[in-house]
Amino acid sequence: MKILLTNDDGIHAPGICALHWALTGDGGAGDALGEVFTVAPLSVQSATSHGITYHVPLMVEDAEINGVRALAVDGRPADCTKLALTNLWGEEFGVGKRPDLVISGMNAGANCGINVIYSGTVAAAIEAAFLGVPAIAVSLHLDGSAADYEMGARAARRAVDVVLAGGLPDRHEVLSINIPATEYLEEDTEIVVCPMNTHALVDQYERRETPKGRPYFWSTAHGLDFHSTDAGTDVHALFERKITVTPLSFDLTDHGRLGFWGDRVGRT
Repeated sequence: MKILLTNDDGIHAPGICALHWALTGDGGAGDALGEVFTVAPLSVQSATSHGITYHVPLMVEDAEINGVRALAVDGRPADCTKLALTNLWGEEFGVGKRPDLVISGMNAGANCGINVIYSGTVAAAIEAAFLGVPAIAVSLHLDGSAADYEMGARAARRAVDVVLAGGLPDRHEVLSINIPATEYLEEDTEIVVCPMNTHALVDQYERRETPKGRPYFWSTAHGLDFHSTDAGTDVHALFERKITVTPLSFDLTDHGRLGFWGDRVGRT
């Protein structure tokens, strides 16, 4: 199996290095999952969501991850996936070739609940699924204590192995995996499938002024502080220190309301 690895924290981030280490079998997780080729952002692109680049060139440069050749793209996570699947993968493995699987992560911070909307990590995975390559986003909860990225990556590899045990996901399928803070991880930490929590984040901004008296605002919100958390959702399970697996969709249509709005718009 050939795997495209990407992320949103940048190609030099500890999370992607640790996940690469685990996926290639160097992380004590047994055999390599497959051949891993990395195309990741040159710099940190956290919370850039599904933004893509149109008006400036996407510069690409050679890089290394754990001593293995990789490519760094001076763009956003979705750019990395789009460019890799349309050009870079074919240049590396042959024209018309594509990876069997795209894995995005391991993100430094959970991408659970409504955070999946803002996440560049998830966006890179969704872009792959949209283009017809199954994808998995992997994120690690940080709770303020020092994270053990290698431990988190071993847990992520175990979760990915479980997900893939019955075969690859469908071509347009994307899964989001969240790993609990590493101080709570055990060898047999439970893996659960659950929906995303859909309550909004509690937003907080501190008003400040520049030396010249111009006002500006600095976000002081906690990224996992939600107005409410429903039992059985990814946020609830993650705080119960479980590994969560959430199937996502890029179809934002509210199919349950099509009939209602069709009737209303159809009225004269």
